[in-house]
Amino acid sequence: MKIAILKETAPGETRVAATPETVKKFIALGASVAVEKGAGLTASVSDADYEAAGANLGTAAATVKDAGIILGVQGPTPKALKGAAPGAWIAAGLDPFGQRARVDAYAEGGFEALAMEFMPRITRAQSMDILSSQSNLSGYKAVIDSAGAFGRAFPMMMTAAGTISAARVFIMGVGVAGLQAIATARRLGAIVSATDVRSATKEQIESLGAKAIFVEKVAGIEGEGAGGYATEMSEEYKAAQAELVSAHIAKQDIVITTALIPGRAAPRLVSDAQIASMKPGSILFDLAVAQGGNVEGSVPDEVVVKHGVKIIGYSNTPAHLAADSSALFARNLFNFLSAFWDKEAGKPVLDVEIGDAIRLTQGGKVVHERLLG
Repeated sequence: MKIAILKETAPGETRVAATPETVKKFIALGASVAVEKGAGLTASVSDADYEAAGANLGTAAATVKDAGIILGVQGPTPKALKGAAPGAWIAAGLDPFGQRARVDAYAEGGFEALAMEFMPRITRAQSMDILSSQSNLSGYKAVIDSAGAFGRAFPMMMTAAGTISAARVFIMGVGVAGLQAIATARRLGAIVSATDVRSATKEQIESLGAKAIFVEKVAGIEGEGAGGYATEMSEEYKAAQAELVSAHIAKQDIVITTALIPGRAAPRLVSDAQIASMKPGSILFDLAVAQGGNVEGSVPDEVVVKHGVKIIGYSNTPAHLAADSSALFARNLFNFLSAFWDKEAGKPVLDVEIGDAIRLTQGGKVVHERLLG
């Protein structure tokens, strides 16, 4: 089985889908690995490092020729797959809802497209979960870059010249990114508070030393969707939360929003009026800016100043930590393929539970239930 790793071509994408570590592991399974020249340079991986690990380096066309599996961070263009083996697998973050035409093209080309972001959140798939691994780094990066833009110290400092108060950081949305943001802000010495629509996260927030800000005694506060994801809140809850958040947000120095609903536009959490209530020099970091944004007026990859408040958000936050995010992404892919590797067949064979959850196309058709009808 030949596994191919192409250079990422999406604007701003600095990550790579395999590292020398995972190349060695794939070869140990009995696969051969081909890597396009220069694929890892933006992630601090040289061609020499791949060659030392046993990979074959070449052009994009040579890399994909006769490959049975093509790994990517983002989905490769259908044109880039010319020459791949019939029925080849494409395993990557495929953005099925945003890139539906590309998914259709994979089906027409006879490829089996596997959307890694559809990986079910079950215990045995935790090590394969690209959303969790990348969100973890995104939460960290949001705090670090917010601190850099803030212009003041995070921890309380008592000096002969007087005392500097600790920064106040509010995290909205306590998934993987939010939990890491809480932990990072706490390590930097900030006074941290957090909120989420899922009441079950209250204990997690408090276990990290942050204050939980929750609407009480209002229907619809569970907000727990399938697979551990948040769903839409009730209208009553939205109104109650907006009132609570408005009072709290005005006292904060930094607010980091992380709320996403799979397959839908990001929910609006912070309005222009709420931004106006914040102190001049405060920071808003919108981790959901690429999906429409949690913050009114946020723009991907631009620093927007409204009412004296800086609003920051990246279209691809993990790409700002390319070496580490690539290492984790590559391990997710290896963990996935190795878990199903059949030594006799010399290739992975998926089971129904995970295979049906992530398979978008097969046999020339789009087969995933979320993309049909």
